[in-house]
Amino acid sequence: MKKDAQKTITSKTTDELHVLRRTAQEKLSQMRFDLRAGKTANLKELRATKKEIAVISTIISQRKHE
Repeated sequence: MKKDAQKTITSKTTDELHVLRRTAQEKLSQMRFDLRAGKTANLKELRATKKEIAVISTIISQRKHE
């Protein structure tokens, strides 16, 4: 994830982050399903989505403890 994308994520509200994380999780689930079905082999996008979820979860957790 690029620094610019991370800064835009940081500027969002907690509710927006929850929606964004849920959307990314659904996307990851669909990508995993497609991977098993042989429809796609784009592992870079899969890894990037997992990292995006991790960054969003970290930001949510940090805000919860503030």
